[in-house]
Amino acid sequence: MNLKPLKRFGQNYLTDPNILNKIVTEISPKNEDNIIEIGPGKGALTGKLLEKVKSISAIEIDKRAREELSEKFLQLKLISGDFLEADLHDLFSIKNKKLRVVGNIPYNITSPILFKLIENNNLVNDSVLMVQYEVAKRIKGKKGTKDYGILSVLLNFFADVKFCFKVSPSSFYPKPNVDSAVVHLFFSERPRLMSGKEIEITDEMKSSLIKVVKASFGNRRKTLKNSLSNSIFMNIDFENSGVDLTKRAEQLDIDDFLKLAEYVQNQD
Repeated sequence: MNLKPLKRFGQNYLTDPNILNKIVTEISPKNEDNIIEIGPGKGALTGKLLEKVKSISAIEIDKRAREELSEKFLQLKLISGDFLEADLHDLFSIKNKKLRVVGNIPYNITSPILFKLIENNNLVNDSVLMVQYEVAKRIKGKKGTKDYGILSVLLNFFADVKFCFKVSPSSFYPKPNVDSAVVHLFFSERPRLMSGKEIEITDEMKSSLIKVVKASFGNRRKTLKNSLSNSIFMNIDFENSGVDLTKRAEQLDIDDFLKLAEYVQNQD
């Protein structure tokens, strides 16, 4: 394929065969897997995967790429459109199995893709993604550090996170201006704990938790009280939430965010 990468789609084609092989090894695909590839582009990863399994599904927004992919890979189920607009229930129904989401994703929509996976964690088994190295560091960020933020809190609650390996710009065409990394997210069904006690995470609770974490980090230099009072929760008094409001968001652990989310739930 001689596709010219388009900036509006955030296209940087992965060309390094060694990196591609390492990604496939990390995915370890099986025939029965419900594999969804985001943005296959020229099909470099697609081809490697189809050497291992009979079929995969791929979502591609670029019409040029879809035309060439459909000719090159007859066993590829090609879906036209944007992953962010895709119904994951429809993708689940392809094999009636949890999704294995993979891809060298556009860096300009990394966070929305990750939030979509979090919001649909009950439909996703795992995800192997190429992301910007700085994002990978934030995903693995520890409490009290500058990398600790919305993604690290939510992803480490809803998934087990593995940092796989770093990737240099020379592995892509065109070369991006940043280093990259491959991460593996395992969306397990393990019990959710708060202060050592198991709690039920309903869809409503999940929504509240995501909103609370985003609001808390909205002004990360300010105290929690100031951040929450300048957010969508400005009409809620959190004084009796059981969380120290003089702390900043980066000083809180998941128990604190769960308490805040539960407190919001009880205000309705």
